[in-house]
Amino acid sequence: MTSTFGGGVAVSAQGLPEWLLPVARVAETVEPRQLSRFLPPERGGRPSAVLVLFGEGPRGPELLLMERAGSLRSHAGQPSFPGGALDPEDGDPEGEGPLRAALREAEEETGLDPSGVQVFGVLPRLYIPVSRFVVTPVLGWWRVPSPVTPVDPAETARVFTVPVADLTDPANRATAVHPSGHQGPAFLVADALVWGFTAGVIDRLLYFAGWERPWDRARRVPLDWHA
Repeated sequence: MTSTFGGGVAVSAQGLPEWLLPVARVAETVEPRQLSRFLPPERGGRPSAVLVLFGEGPRGPELLLMERAGSLRSHAGQPSFPGGALDPEDGDPEGEGPLRAALREAEEETGLDPSGVQVFGVLPRLYIPVSRFVVTPVLGWWRVPSPVTPVDPAETARVFTVPVADLTDPANRATAVHPSGHQGPAFLVADALVWGFTAGVIDRLLYFAGWERPWDRARRVPLDWHA
């Protein structure tokens, strides 16, 4: 299936590797409430987008992540997907805007070449209450990989990939406990603690794609030192 948003940004699952097809099916079938209990308000919020980019690395399927600089006002020092708020030139937030924003932000933050990315799905919009971002997760296949590195160290501390095998390894999974009492999934991978919105999206994708392995949900990781 191929669809084109208003500005000519194509969304196509054609030609994806076999292992990625379950993720494409998730994009077609998942309901917002199945992804998060934090959904956008009827009014307000800042439209934004992230690029959930799958590639093929030395150890098989992998995800591209980055670590935000510790000096940022929002989500400082936190591992995340590339992404950010929509700019006016991205276009309609209800149309192609989030797709353009996800690719533009990924290029600005990591230096990747957007022409090598095949957008194959879009997840329902979610909400990050602390920053009031209304986030559209855009799913991409890194069809033609390109070099990545922090473009601006003032914004991005590092760029790295995580094998999906590490994300599904029960030894790398835990429940993060925020000082506020909020609890959510976490991944201890690539010398990083992935938690919050990013970990929540990864957790749900693994589950609905059928990739999740049983893990110890009683294992707790306090965020006092990180949050």
